[in-house]
Amino acid sequence: MDDGPAQLSIEDVRHVAKLARLAVPEDRLGPMREELVAILGHIAQLQAVDTKGLEPMAHPLPMTNRLRADESRPGLSLSDALRNAPARHGDFIAVPKVLGGESS
Repeated sequence: MDDGPAQLSIEDVRHVAKLARLAVPEDRLGPMREELVAILGHIAQLQAVDTKGLEPMAHPLPMTNRLRADESRPGLSLSDALRNAPARHGDFIAVPKVLGGESS
């Protein structure tokens, strides 16, 4: 495999499949070799691009997180939180049982 993707042999494909723990039928080794040659060709194209002087980036667009101060604020009152509940059980929202038993 050191001579480039065009020199990829069927035995190399068998070896890669074994490393990946893939059971590849004999009749699929030829087409898989062609696919691997194409993939390695694309990688070779990417490696040929001159990236000297470019900083690595995590995203192609400049992004900034908009952070706000973590300040506590009053939440909803109990009556406001329960106002639109379809069913109530005291000070709680009543929901059907999901696990174990019949719904009430």
